[in-house]
Amino acid sequence: MKSPMKQKVFVTRIIPAPAIALLKKHFQVQVYQKDQVIPRMELIKGVKWCDALLCLLTDKIDAEIIEANPRLKIISNYAVGVDNIDLKQATMKKIPVCNTPSQQIVDAVAEHTMALLLALAKRLHEGEELVRNDQWKAWDPNLLLGRQIAGKTLGVVGLGRIGSGVTERAVNGLGMRVIYYDIVRNKQFEKKYRARYVSLAALLKSSDAVTIHVSLSKSTYHLIGAKELRLMKKTAYLINTSRGSVVDEVALVSALRNMQLAGAGLDVYEQEPNQNHPLHALHNCILTPHVASATLEVREQMSKDAAESIIAVLNGRKSQKTVNPEVYGGRKVK
Repeated sequence: MKSPMKQKVFVTRIIPAPAIALLKKHFQVQVYQKDQVIPRMELIKGVKWCDALLCLLTDKIDAEIIEANPRLKIISNYAVGVDNIDLKQATMKKIPVCNTPSQQIVDAVAEHTMALLLALAKRLHEGEELVRNDQWKAWDPNLLLGRQIAGKTLGVVGLGRIGSGVTERAVNGLGMRVIYYDIVRNKQFEKKYRARYVSLAALLKSSDAVTIHVSLSKSTYHLIGAKELRLMKKTAYLINTSRGSVVDEVALVSALRNMQLAGAGLDVYEQEPNQNHPLHALHNCILTPHVASATLEVREQMSKDAAESIIAVLNGRKSQKTVNPEVYGGRKVK
């Protein structure tokens, strides 16, 4: 094994402290300095140079990138999801792939999810536009009538940590009822939050708001399409803070235009950025630029986690945030 200071780390974009300073204490570090997604040829060049790669979810780490350097020891992804990485190829090459989950991310995304729901229900985006454009003439008993959330039914699709965090806020903070769908039933969760386990179809039919918290895979691609949207109430809202391709955007645009549902709150999209998208012309949706986890607390914790995984692996240890622990030969991560 190389001595630590001779090992090299390539970072594909400038990220918040303390990652770079932390890594520079141990290794040679090179950071792509332009404030943009790194071009593919620059990415390949950086991967060939390094022993460890710290990448972002906007970087496509496919088989070609992984094969570019047979000495690559770790891929540390500055994200929770790893659908930008060819996990199968990395595992075959015995390269640990690490991510950056934390309680801070759970809290931030759950908060953003609830913010989207409340803003839709209270029509905050429409009211704000009315005031800014000097179109508000007088108090009106029928002006921008929204809907109350208390007592309504929230359908949670995907009961991971974020789905659970949203449920906690919906039940304890807003007095909502919760039904949920997941591939695994959780009776302890049901008891704690008085939640009810239902099929996806039943959830869509019964919910006043549906919030999606699943990872992107072959089985979840376009999980919510035209057929599923037709099942929803016309008064219901759809919130997606997971991955854009879980929702068929063409079908969603059609549903919103035809008032098949009351509105949608989206932080993720099938193509990012989604310039000149039909969604932009619709007033019954709120669109944010993939910032559900964008808090100072989260970004700094992600930075620290990504760096610590690299430090562990390059020093011959295992990272606790490894998503393919089988690369360690079937042994538990310690």
